[in-house]
Amino acid sequence: MVGVGTFLLYPILVSMNFMFLFGKSPSLEELEDPKVEQPSEIYTADGVLIGKYFRENRVPVPLSKMSPLLIKALIATEDIRFYDHSGIDLTALARAATGVITGNKSGGGSTITQQLAKNLYNTRRGETRGGLGYIPVVSTLVSKTKEWLTAVELERRYTKEEILRMYFNTVEYGSKAYGVKVAAKTFYSTSPDSLTADQAAMLVGMLNNPTAYNPRFHPEAALKRRNLVLTRMGQAGFLPKAEVAGLQQQPIALKYQVEKHIDGPPTYFRGAVSQFVNAWCEKNGYDMYRDGLKIYTTIDSRMQQYAEESVQDRMQRLQKQFDNFWRNRDSNPWVDEDGKEIPNFIETQMKRTEQYKELAARYKGRPDLLEAALNAKHPTKVFTWKGDGDTTLLLSPLDSLAYYKHFLHAGMMTMDPFTGHIKAWVGGLNYRFFQYDHVKQGRRQAGSTFKPFVYLTALDNGYSPCDRIRDERVTIKYVENGKNMEWKPDNVTREYTGSNMTLRHAMARSVNSVTAQLTERVGWENVAKYAHKVGIKSPLLSVPSIGLGSGGDVSVYEMVNAYSTFVNQGFQSEPLIVTRIEDRNGNVIKQFDPKQRRAIPSETAWLMLYMLKGGIEEPGGTSQALWDYELWKKNNQIGGKTGTTSNYSDGWYMGVTKDLVTGVWVGGEDRSIHFQGSQQGEGGRTALPIFGKFMEKVYQDQDLGITMGPFPKYPGKIARKYVCVTEAPRRRVEPVDSIVVDNLLENLNSGAVAVPDSL
Repeated sequence: MVGVGTFLLYPILVSMNFMFLFGKSPSLEELEDPKVEQPSEIYTADGVLIGKYFRENRVPVPLSKMSPLLIKALIATEDIRFYDHSGIDLTALARAATGVITGNKSGGGSTITQQLAKNLYNTRRGETRGGLGYIPVVSTLVSKTKEWLTAVELERRYTKEEILRMYFNTVEYGSKAYGVKVAAKTFYSTSPDSLTADQAAMLVGMLNNPTAYNPRFHPEAALKRRNLVLTRMGQAGFLPKAEVAGLQQQPIALKYQVEKHIDGPPTYFRGAVSQFVNAWCEKNGYDMYRDGLKIYTTIDSRMQQYAEESVQDRMQRLQKQFDNFWRNRDSNPWVDEDGKEIPNFIETQMKRTEQYKELAARYKGRPDLLEAALNAKHPTKVFTWKGDGDTTLLLSPLDSLAYYKHFLHAGMMTMDPFTGHIKAWVGGLNYRFFQYDHVKQGRRQAGSTFKPFVYLTALDNGYSPCDRIRDERVTIKYVENGKNMEWKPDNVTREYTGSNMTLRHAMARSVNSVTAQLTERVGWENVAKYAHKVGIKSPLLSVPSIGLGSGGDVSVYEMVNAYSTFVNQGFQSEPLIVTRIEDRNGNVIKQFDPKQRRAIPSETAWLMLYMLKGGIEEPGGTSQALWDYELWKKNNQIGGKTGTTSNYSDGWYMGVTKDLVTGVWVGGEDRSIHFQGSQQGEGGRTALPIFGKFMEKVYQDQDLGITMGPFPKYPGKIARKYVCVTEAPRRRVEPVDSIVVDNLLENLNSGAVAVPDSL
């Protein structure tokens, strides 16, 4: 009686984890709603799936979307009495036990439902193990008992069809493929409902040991296993014997393609999305790589495509010009302030790389071996503008670094200024080879694209676009660290018109002398304050040359954010890249709404738009190259500002329309890598064409709903005079935006007088 009682009590003790000896069993909630790892998917604002994040690549599919041959192969091989038992096959158990005793193993005793229980609830690992789980033989008995009990519970709660569906969607098939849909795609580039008999037999055969029977790596073993499954299908009457024989003669014909850990085209904005969502998941108890979230971004796939095309087209042409420019000078493009090539530049840069640090640690105390390793040539796949985007060259680590230092780079972002929705994000040339993001990660001096913040400060403190300042040489006196200093800003041509210019005309032509005088009048500390007010987050130095862009480094992301405030009637919208997150069942678990705050008065914002239009409308305006693009129908209006920094190291263009704000930066990886003349290197020639081509493409796509037209009129009355367009021919001959020729900040501490010009 004691033995019978113990036998009857044993399952209860296991299920309740008596004294923590047996480990945790699945709860009723877990049985009703089993959690299976599932990839999270990323969608654009227009509903295009652009990628997935996963540890186990699994995409559930209904049983109706699976080939009947797949089901027959599984039942014939793993559980021929599947439809006759209630989770435990006593006949199979008895056969398995006899096999253990006699040594004649003719098959296992686990049913499909038991295997599902083990896969769903990890009945042999972690907290399911218990104190007895570490004792040989006993641990196996306990885990099997939990599988039996869980299998019975699954049979009570689900139909046979539901059990099959869950099974096929949870099991591992090898090559990082979880679930039959991903397995069919990985090994045969097809869908589960299109699997042929031999393909179904192959996938089912792999379940016994996904590594040993992987047809990609162990074709002979996989072929034998597939043929065994086909034999079982014939024995079960699921296939005619003649057909089985014919199928077994066929070779394994794979169409193998493994999805990466992060599937989808590698793009820079994907990094921004994953960083944002990961941070949210950590705070809210979700796992982006497991929970099957659906992440909806603000990116428009069509605008993204046009942005990428515009960057690629312009940068490919620009790189050719750049290479020819330096080839004709028989020099490398890394040069000092005097235009002379910097000696040992590559060797110095190499010492900053992780590769050098690893080699130096490996060959510590052996400089001869370190030198040899740095100069040893190996076949290296590198980025190229020719062909498919990459080629293999024989390069040493030093050669490879020098090769990549020759490239010009770019960053571009487009945003809806009213919602903060980022519509396009191009962080560089090619994410596979250049993973540094020049939209948000990269920060550079903004040159004359920073000048509008000087004029903003003036307009918000009573100035008018029609107020005048003379274009003449001036000396700005100031105190630095208790010392009396002076700065003599220079125009790029070293010439001064003597004209009493309106502020609008001066900003349109990017006249340094006028901007410097205005900065002195409004206070350079106030310019920094207003720049921060409208969206610049980076630290800024309150120095006289701040208006020429030398007050600090900023990102494309920040500049687009700040310029958007002008279009959005003085409201500063926080840039947004994700709109909502749904769970695996399609329920919205987080909605990200636009966040806005009043930054400047609406009148000031509208006047700044009027000022920015001056780059197109004023004679000699630095944005007039945009007249060469198909942008000027239906009374369309565009505002913008070019920018170029010292020695043409950075080229910028900021463009605004009634619907979008776009920022573009172009430059070398290092500030010492650049053109040496305005004909090639100024922002109006490097960055502006990217904006022009992009807007052409956007306007041509009527489905986007981005139309040409004027900026809205100001709804109220503006007391200040602002209509004062300078009379002259509209198209420029050669407007030149001024450039920083000396950096004031480098000389402040030494007491030397610098002469910045900024474009």
